[in-house]
Amino acid sequence: MILYLNGIFVGLLILSNIVAVKLFGIGDFAVLPAAVIIYIFTYPITDIIVEVYGKKEARRTVQAGLITQVMALIFIAITINLPAAPFFENQVEFETILGGSFQVIVASLISYTISQHLDVTVFNKLKVKHGEKKLWLRNNASTMLSQLVDTTLFITIAFFGTMPLAALGNLVVTQYLFKFMAVIVLTPVVYLIVGMIRRQKQVDSSP
Repeated sequence: MILYLNGIFVGLLILSNIVAVKLFGIGDFAVLPAAVIIYIFTYPITDIIVEVYGKKEARRTVQAGLITQVMALIFIAITINLPAAPFFENQVEFETILGGSFQVIVASLISYTISQHLDVTVFNKLKVKHGEKKLWLRNNASTMLSQLVDTTLFITIAFFGTMPLAALGNLVVTQYLFKFMAVIVLTPVVYLIVGMIRRQKQVDSSP
């Protein structure tokens, strides 16, 4: 199961980077990058890995995600700079969708690395304290804290100097509120998957 979790985790990371250029609105309340509806699923995955397989395995997953993102950026840069065929008329659109700005890319990598390691650390400390009890507490507490750090770091680094500080603050608040609610909604899913994995491990270990 760990291979599936790692594969899904890395796939979601790459997909969120690709769709990040799309913005969507929730009425007049907020404007959010499309990546947010994908990226929020990565935190429950690392929480599940810590819960069932341990902190060391989760840190490996986070490191694999970082390496994969860097490799993806390198290969995307290479493909952008390949000479376009004479009949290929979408080079500008291709660069716009996949290129991104250096500032946004740096913000993404920094916020990802810090917040994901924080999520693993906080979740593991709460697990050591409570054992297998209070999964809801460590899942929500670790993810809500790490998402706050991730959102604040990413928006500050990515958009600093491009908009007023008040606008940056509003962007942080609206995105975090969306992520906060998503964490609560996903908690039953974490319980479901953890239960499935534990039952499967019991079957596999039975004579």
